[in-house]
Amino acid sequence: MDTRVKPAYDGKQTCRRLRQKSMQITLTTWNVNSVRLRIDLVAKFLKAQRPDVLCLQETKCPDDAFPLKRFRRLGYEHVALNGQKGYHGVAVVSKLPFDASNIRTFCDKIDSRHVGVTLGGEAGLAAPLVLHNFYVPAGGDIPDPALNPKFAHKLQFLDEMKACTPLHPRDGDRHVLVGDLNVAPHEHDVWSHKQLLKIVSHTPVECEKLLGLQSHGNWVDIARARIPMSEKVYTWWSYRAADWVAANRGRRLDHIWVSEALRGGIRDFRITRAARGWERPSDHVPVTAVIEV
Repeated sequence: MDTRVKPAYDGKQTCRRLRQKSMQITLTTWNVNSVRLRIDLVAKFLKAQRPDVLCLQETKCPDDAFPLKRFRRLGYEHVALNGQKGYHGVAVVSKLPFDASNIRTFCDKIDSRHVGVTLGGEAGLAAPLVLHNFYVPAGGDIPDPALNPKFAHKLQFLDEMKACTPLHPRDGDRHVLVGDLNVAPHEHDVWSHKQLLKIVSHTPVECEKLLGLQSHGNWVDIARARIPMSEKVYTWWSYRAADWVAANRGRRLDHIWVSEALRGGIRDFRITRAARGWERPSDHVPVTAVIEV
């Protein structure tokens, strides 16, 4: 006869252990170019794609004006904000709760270009997943830091990202870095490598700095891990084109990177190109990755 006392069944603990074995997270990054102006387009995307986490850039509104109620009705109850009136601004909206959130500043400017969150036990993860959402300065039109303070700011921002220790995952760390990084670093990340070498976003100095940041942190660029370097990949098409589809002069400015520890967990990657053709669209489109964590 077995006289050992068996522990009482704890449904919550059992469910938590099951959830923590492994799960897939679908994550989207999108420079929405005004979240209030395009909230209906955001809702359209969320209803169709249902990512677990949506990272927005260029929200262009202060935190107290962010459309929280609309996101909550869509099922995204957890929000981390770093906004400002009329310019810049980043946000993370999520179906999964955060364990923590943080904001970092760069170049001694308070201009709302970063927000970070940690997903952990509250989201049912066995180990923390750290997410950084960035909006890197565009850099203006003149690719000379001596003549263009905006370009100088961009280069300094990239340098400070490289020098920022928390952006360099250690062995085993599960980190994701996303956002509008405003650099198309590879030859086939732009419609014409030769014609854009002197155009801001694809100049050699910008590409060198972004790729230096990537290699310094041992980051994996999911797009180029899934798509051959020989294939053209774009996430942005200028408003200046009369017919953006016919011209197809795009650039890959929006990125999802993961730490080496997550490389084996990459399950899918997609660019919602159709969003560029929606009514009153952003010039950027949503970029989505599915990662097993």
